[in-house]
Amino acid sequence: MEKKPVQYSVVDAFTDTAFKGNPAAVCVLEEEREEEWLQAVAREFNISETCYLTRASGSELAGSGDGGSSPRFWLRWFTPVEEVELCGHATLAAAHALFTSGMVDSDTIEFMTLSGILTAKRVPEMKSSNISKIQDGDVPGILIELDFPVVPIAEDDAERISCVSKVLNGTSIVEIKKTATGNHFIVIPSGKEVEEFQPQFDEIQRCPGRGIIITGSAQPDSGFDFVSRFFAPKLGVNEDPVCGSAHCALAPYWSEKLGKNDLVAYAASPRGGVVKVHLDEQNQRVMLRGKAVTVMKGSLLA
Repeated sequence: MEKKPVQYSVVDAFTDTAFKGNPAAVCVLEEEREEEWLQAVAREFNISETCYLTRASGSELAGSGDGGSSPRFWLRWFTPVEEVELCGHATLAAAHALFTSGMVDSDTIEFMTLSGILTAKRVPEMKSSNISKIQDGDVPGILIELDFPVVPIAEDDAERISCVSKVLNGTSIVEIKKTATGNHFIVIPSGKEVEEFQPQFDEIQRCPGRGIIITGSAQPDSGFDFVSRFFAPKLGVNEDPVCGSAHCALAPYWSEKLGKNDLVAYAASPRGGVVKVHLDEQNQRVMLRGKAVTVMKGSLLA
C-alpha cells in the first residue's frame, strides 16, 4: 500500500524574521516510520535539525500534567547525521507549526521525547525598553515558552582543556568547563570576541566531546545579558545558528554570575537569534522563550 505524502514546514526559530534564527524542518507523521527513513529525510533537508511529530493516542494521553487536557505528541529530533536527545529550536519550531496550523486548540502542548515530557505554551510578550532597541518592530504579542531541564556543568579535565585551547587559537579564556551532555563550555572575555571568533572546524572535529559552546558577557548598552555560539561538526552542524539546548547550561552559569534569573541572550551566529531565559532554581528547569516564523511548506513524496 502506497504511503501518504508527509506534510512538512520549515520554521525559523528564535526570530520573527525569515531567514534568521535557526531553521528546523517539522514533519507531521500519521504513522510511525523506520529510523532509516527519518535519518534519510534529515540528511535530505541538511539543516541543523529535522523533527518528527506523531499525535499521541489512547493510554499515551494518560498522566498529562494538567489532567489530560493538553494535546500530546511524540517528538524526535535528527541532525543530518544522528538523532539527538534534546533540541530547543526544533521544539519551538514544532510548537509554532502546531499552533499556527490549527492542529491544536490549546495554549499548551506536551511533547514526549527522549528527555521526558517537555511542554510548550503560548505566553504574552511583555514589552521591554531594552529589547525594543535591538529588535525592530518589537511590540507586545505572543511568545512560545519551552519548559526544559537544566543541563549541569562541571570542571573539564586536563586532556580536553589542552585540545580546546588549541581550538581557541590564542583567544583569551576565562573558564573552561564541560556540560553533562558532553559539550565543552568555554567562557571568553566579551560577547564582542564571541561574535568575532573564527572557528576552525577541523580542529573542533578532532576534540573529544560532542561540540563547543563559547560565551561571553554582552555589552552593557546592547540590551542583552550574554552572547554565545555553538559549534558541532561531529553532529553534521558546523555552527548551530541558535542552540536552545545550550541555553540550558548557559542559564545557570550566567544567572549565578549576574545575580538574576531572567536573562536575554543573543546567539551570535551569522543568522543571529534571541532567546529569553528564565531559570527556575528550585525545580532545576529553564524556560526558553522565543518567536518563530514559517518560511516554507510542502510534502515529502518518498
